[in-house]
Amino acid sequence: MGGRTARFVKLEERVAVPEGVEVSIEGKLVRVKGPKGEVSRDFSHARRVSISLEDGEVVVKSYMGSSRERSLVYTVASHIRNMITGVTKGYRYYLKIIFTHFSIGVSVEKDRVIITRFLGGQDVKVAKILPGVKVSVKDRDIIVEGADLEAVAQTAANIEAATRVGDKDRRIFVDGIYIYKKEVIGS
Repeated sequence: MGGRTARFVKLEERVAVPEGVEVSIEGKLVRVKGPKGEVSRDFSHARRVSISLEDGEVVVKSYMGSSRERSLVYTVASHIRNMITGVTKGYRYYLKIIFTHFSIGVSVEKDRVIITRFLGGQDVKVAKILPGVKVSVKDRDIIVEGADLEAVAQTAANIEAATRVGDKDRRIFVDGIYIYKKEVIGS
């Protein structure tokens, strides 16, 4: 019973490039450079979508598209907006170290977070820090920040996943490291 889907003749979404931000597009590779750093992303998976730079705006277009292409146009434009926000303001995630009986030791060494004494164990848990992300530990808080939203979010998720307890009741054993706040730094 394959019904017909609506087709859109022309789909277009425009993203304004603010002052002090440089955007370069090579095929489907978009690079955004700003005061907080540089972020690049490859959109080659979006085959029926074209990305161009016109009059200080990034234009994402698709012709004769279905609802799938419409979603893709808006998703690509949203990713580009996030990249621009990242290089102008930056992103920050906060994680809380929670323990009841055994204190958890957390330290940062180069490109990884080292977690010791989790649930009183002697094993060392390691969480990877992605390139371009800065991690700092202050008391019982871990602060993860950077220009690339996806790298910051993945690093925070790596830290949280390193202390995930699978075989115990989480209502009783609440020990771990949990994300509790996300924000755009400049706002």
